Amino acid sequence: MVQQVTQGIKISVKTEFDGTFYKNRKMQYAFAYTVTIENQSKDTVQLTARCWKIKDSLNNTEMVEGEGVIGQKPILKPGEKHAYTSGCLLLSPFGAMQGHYNMVNFATTRKFRVSIPLFNLSAPFSMN
Repeated sequence: MVQQVTQGIKISVKTEFDGTFYKNRKMQYAFAYTVTIENQSKDTVQLTARCWKIKDSLNNTEMVEGEGVIGQKPILKPGEKHAYTSGCLLLSPFGAMQGHYNMVNFATTRKFRVSIPLFNLSAPFSMN
């Protein structure tokens, strides 16, 4: 598990390998990741958007941006947590992801970014 705190918002990420399958005649490697967002600040905040950089060991890079996370824009009061699970597909058994969340502080209406730390994706059968 990797963790990072930005401006009082703690991000924790846990990953797992979900298997392989063929899609469009190419082997795909499926990974799941669970993100926990914890508000350690003194203000209520809301996650409004996300931006991911996904890279595999073949040097393929994909950028994913959008509103909220899995269709939600969670509001977190001080001390609250929000967890969700999502996934991605890679063309290789190794890769990594990182990114940021766009947040807004309800007390000040200030927008800010929270870093999502770099985390590795790896199929256990391919590790040496």
